[in-house]
Amino acid sequence: MSEAAGATTILMEARKRFQQKELAELLGVDAKTVSRWENGRVPPPAMVGLAIRELLRMLPKKPIDSGLISGESFTFIDLFAGIGGIRLGFQRTGGKCVFTSEWNAYSQKTYAANFGDDHEINGDITKISSEDVPDHDVLLAGFPCQPFSIAGVSKKNSLGRKHGFACDTQGTLFFDVARILDKKRPKAFLLENVKNLVSHDKGRTFDVIMRTLRQELGYIVEAKVIDAKRFVPQHRERIVIVGFREDVGFSFDDLPLPDVGPRLSAILHPEDGTELAEHPFTEGARAKVAKKYTLTDNLWRYLQDYAAKHKAAGNGFGFGLVGPDDVSRTLSARYHKDGSEILVYQGRRRNPRRLTPRECARLMGFPDDWKIPVSDTQAYRQFGNAVAVPVFDAVARHMTPHVLSLIEKEAGRPRLFAF
Repeated sequence: MSEAAGATTILMEARKRFQQKELAELLGVDAKTVSRWENGRVPPPAMVGLAIRELLRMLPKKPIDSGLISGESFTFIDLFAGIGGIRLGFQRTGGKCVFTSEWNAYSQKTYAANFGDDHEINGDITKISSEDVPDHDVLLAGFPCQPFSIAGVSKKNSLGRKHGFACDTQGTLFFDVARILDKKRPKAFLLENVKNLVSHDKGRTFDVIMRTLRQELGYIVEAKVIDAKRFVPQHRERIVIVGFREDVGFSFDDLPLPDVGPRLSAILHPEDGTELAEHPFTEGARAKVAKKYTLTDNLWRYLQDYAAKHKAAGNGFGFGLVGPDDVSRTLSARYHKDGSEILVYQGRRRNPRRLTPRECARLMGFPDDWKIPVSDTQAYRQFGNAVAVPVFDAVARHMTPHVLSLIEKEAGRPRLFAF
């Protein structure tokens, strides 16, 4: 590996643990300089790689599930957990997960392989009583988006009958979030969903959610749509909803966000021998991407014809062909079908290829030691449904001081951790 490439690799590893501004201050450079290194405009000097390596060496080395902070300063639960992307950020700020719920057996397998919990992974949350959920400081949930029935609420209004979230949200998975918040009253929560939640069902869905959280449950709530392309080389917009039991001054306005994110070169297999081969994704001494990820002639012809047909009709449907200097489209759970939204260009003489599951993990911001114990099909589905981990690292760092301030206030003792 060249000195510049080595410095770039260690820079990307450091960015999983530091915000861009933090890293710039530690290195004594401007944040824009770090941004230029990340997006490949200027290669970082070899001395930068050495400086970062020494910086990382001085940090406490902990397994993935014990976080970066010495000790555990708050507890949280992980609902609709998927493979644990949101959990990672809150562990890295000193949180301890005390309850997990995820219904998909394949996702449970990946979650267990990476976290090795001292508590079981519970299944369908709709079948779990609120009383059986342990007390916790923060509730995390990436719940699915569903419409709410407005008719029943309108009828109750016309009859002058009292109604609340139990009536408004019954039959939806958000109801299970609301009932646990109502029963356990955690100090804070974080909910994640697709950007379209705001406009879903002509805005009714989002209105019911916000009214439930604010008026029915009494939380101080903020929401923000964040594009992960500031952190990873992927355009991926998600809404993040954060609530606190009391007004602690939390605002998304001062959430630190990088100016410019990395490009695909940061996550693609280099195929030059500078990384070890990882079966079944890469092979041989130079760790070349396995041939099975290159599209067959028939599939590549089909995708080109499909794109040409829709272009002629004035539609925007088609494949997304990308190279090392690009930012990709959103990785979806259907990626296993044909990979059309993100196809890696391999030159004029070869058909493009899909990303490997390892590259998908990197594209979502998971660490390189993340275990992938499932088939390619299941892995593509899992990463397509996952969150961009660095986004929730940033939100967790932003939330944690406020969570700790509430713990301090209730306990009547000084804080033990600072961020």
